[in-house]
Amino acid sequence: MEYNHRSLTNCPASSPACSAHSIMKKIVIYARYSSDRQTEQSIEGQLRVCHEYAERNDYVVVHEYIDRALSGTTDRRPAFLQMIEDSKKKEFEFVLVYQLDRFARNRYDSANYKMRLKKNGVRVLSARENISDDASGILMESVLEGMAEYYSAELSQKVKRGVRESLKKGYYTGGQVTYGYKVENKKWVIDEEHAKFVRQAFEEYSRGRENN
Repeated sequence: MEYNHRSLTNCPASSPACSAHSIMKKIVIYARYSSDRQTEQSIEGQLRVCHEYAERNDYVVVHEYIDRALSGTTDRRPAFLQMIEDSKKKEFEFVLVYQLDRFARNRYDSANYKMRLKKNGVRVLSARENISDDASGILMESVLEGMAEYYSAELSQKVKRGVRESLKKGYYTGGQVTYGYKVENKKWVIDEEHAKFVRQAFEEYSRGRENN
């Protein structure tokens, strides 16, 4: 699990470029991928789309916050939390994400952190989802967040169901190997070398209970 906090404004204050930056609306980009099955290319794709959006809409990107292999269902995301904290400095006006599900997949967390950003004068923007500033935009945003939370919950159920089915069929699904067993061809098999000690322990325990 990694995170990045990268500043993109290093020019002297007297330069014309920095003068232009001071006039343009300042934004930061937040990018995230949630598991080891996704790759660095996922982050690069998100950043590319966000930078293109910023250029089309005359925003200047001053920071990038990146969380790698961290789920959006939790707020234990170092770069994300740093971004929320940095919003107190009033150095940017918007947080730009590839899609709203990159910001959060939990409606409570989404509302909570958007409110904290709002108190610091910061709004969340989506590069891929066209959300207006009027009342219909509020409705659209809530629908998209609800869909993201539904997808996350459904995916979790499917993963748990898949793990249960794999275990029933004797497949190894990861984690510490139980003493007395070993893994061969991705399946649990009895390790006879150590299983005898397990049997002996159960037999002695059983005899002890009978004696009592």
